[in-house]
Amino acid sequence: MEIENKISDLKINFKKATKLPPKILIKKVYRKIDNKIYYFIRAKKITKNPIDIDSNIFENFEPNINSLLNINNKREHYIQELKNSGKEGQIIKQADRICNHIFNLLGSGDINLGKDIQWNEDFKTGFIWENKFYKNIKTVNLQNDADVKVPWELSRFQHIPTLGQAYLLTNNVKYALEFKNQIENWISKNPIEMSVNWTCTMEVAIRACNWIIGYYFFKDYLKNQKKNKINQEFWIEYHKALYLHGKFIFDNLENTSHYNSNHYLSDLAGLIWLGLYFKNFKYDQEDAQNNPKIWLDFGLKEFEQEMNNQINSDGVDYEASTAYHCLVTELFLFTSILCSKNNIAFTKEYKDKLEKMIEFIMDITKPDGHIPLIGDMDSGRFIILSDYGDLDKRDFRHLVALGGEYFKRNDFKYYSPNHNCPVSLWCFGKTPQIKIKTNEKPNLNLASKAYKDSGYYILRNDKIYIIIKCGPNGMNGNGGHTHNDQLSFELNISGIDFVIDPGTYVYTADYRLRNLFRSTSMHNTLQVANLEQNNFEEKELFGINNETNAQLLDFNYNYFKGRHYGFMEKAGIIAEREVKLEDNKIIINDFIIKIPGSLDYKKYMRFHLDREVKIEPQADCLILTNLTNEKIKLKLFNLQKSEYNIEKSWMAKEYGLREETRVINCEIKDSVINTIIEII
Repeated sequence: MEIENKISDLKINFKKATKLPPKILIKKVYRKIDNKIYYFIRAKKITKNPIDIDSNIFENFEPNINSLLNINNKREHYIQELKNSGKEGQIIKQADRICNHIFNLLGSGDINLGKDIQWNEDFKTGFIWENKFYKNIKTVNLQNDADVKVPWELSRFQHIPTLGQAYLLTNNVKYALEFKNQIENWISKNPIEMSVNWTCTMEVAIRACNWIIGYYFFKDYLKNQKKNKINQEFWIEYHKALYLHGKFIFDNLENTSHYNSNHYLSDLAGLIWLGLYFKNFKYDQEDAQNNPKIWLDFGLKEFEQEMNNQINSDGVDYEASTAYHCLVTELFLFTSILCSKNNIAFTKEYKDKLEKMIEFIMDITKPDGHIPLIGDMDSGRFIILSDYGDLDKRDFRHLVALGGEYFKRNDFKYYSPNHNCPVSLWCFGKTPQIKIKTNEKPNLNLASKAYKDSGYYILRNDKIYIIIKCGPNGMNGNGGHTHNDQLSFELNISGIDFVIDPGTYVYTADYRLRNLFRSTSMHNTLQVANLEQNNFEEKELFGINNETNAQLLDFNYNYFKGRHYGFMEKAGIIAEREVKLEDNKIIINDFIIKIPGSLDYKKYMRFHLDREVKIEPQADCLILTNLTNEKIKLKLFNLQKSEYNIEKSWMAKEYGLREETRVINCEIKDSVINTIIEII
């Protein structure tokens, strides 16, 4: 089995290599050989002499940084605001669960990790990654169901703010001691460069930023116990570990691929946060090329550059995923707020794009507060300041609320949840307040919107929301987090989902299901036979060919028309779709343009339904009913048979959680398919 895996890996790497220009390929081969030699020597060295620096240099260290959270200056204010928000009980409940080591991560359900947490275990399957030099750890084995994202997710320590909030509310020292004990336990079980939790630099960076937040929640209690030598020693080891996180990040930047992604942005955010935290720290023996000032200067410069590289001119992340757009926005926004509190300003071009990024989240958010799950979704977050354990993984309105405060925009504030966002409270000391000048009546109704550079088109009125995908594959055509979803759509009526994108489910834990969820058949669009819009290799889980070349043909406030070429080379077919929005009706016309001389293929049209939608077959149509008893009539014309096939399917509202649902699958016969969806 191991030999088969190696052969499979070689095939994938060979195909990747053949796509590269010769000069880039030669550089990659040279770098690979050089790295092999370097890391072979380093592994021997570190195994014999673990990485360490003199603890004494951190004995009197205190960060000189304006924190993201200004907790200690307004302690009573925060306590009162939390009580007013009704979140007090929820925070304490979740913090107690954390103290009892009960976690629900990536679809695991509630799992008690026991008194002694195993930080290198996928606790969903029981698989454990043995501690050894990080470059020698194989994080992915497609022949088993282990998911390395599980130990990574736990080791992000995104539960720290919840422990801190519970301590703030109750002054109960058990939350401070739990923070201390978990950090000490993690450090002891994850030596630098010697565990699975060092194999991805992004994870190291996110963990470091969450540890920094923990310092500002707990520093007063643990530092005021100065007579307690144990607490003094804790902060020394804590700061040493944080400092070594920074050195590791700088030495292991994820920027060696042809295109950078959210991973590299996370690395840079970590360098900026750590660079600020250790800004005035001096260590005589430190590497002159790897120190806090270098981290900060490099991180800021590259952050600006990546805003230009990774964000399209319309303000949308280029990875072709709505969820990853939100993660990238979170990285940029939280870090920008931290920098502004420390008198660091970004350029106007940077801030203009960041504002557009938040505007995109506001525009794509459905009336129920959820984003459509277009492209990959791994439930990833950067900092979780509210609702840990109860987090709705599809709701990103807290970012819109933060943007409302940062950019002073009433529309952003208006579309935050219930106009009351605890995340804004932590970052700005207040919940969003809409300020309207006398005699001013702002128009806060969202309208239809086109994001042409990135390929997202929203049609909406008072009752109907529909979003259509028609644009480039992710990362300049290189795939990444793209699905085969060109001309697919989601439909929400009166705030309730009817037609959905089924989501992602998992990545490497089950490569067959990973491929199923990104396939053409799992989207609401034309499929020709069993062909894919863009071909992909079975075991290359983050690569996809660039074959659709989708184009917008026309768009206005109630009309969309687009085209893609994904089936042209395979079957001699060009697919076009137009969508017309009326007051209580959507008319969808699909055009199958056949190249003369091409063969005949079976063709299918699918509509994936939310699991709560009930289906009532009628003589010539289907009646769909949602939980609020809202009904729509769906009728297709030009079917091969006069019947609608209702089949079992799947949906994943968050990573790792799969639920059964239904899909309407119709075989079609003519070159034009008319679909009418009408509210009744």
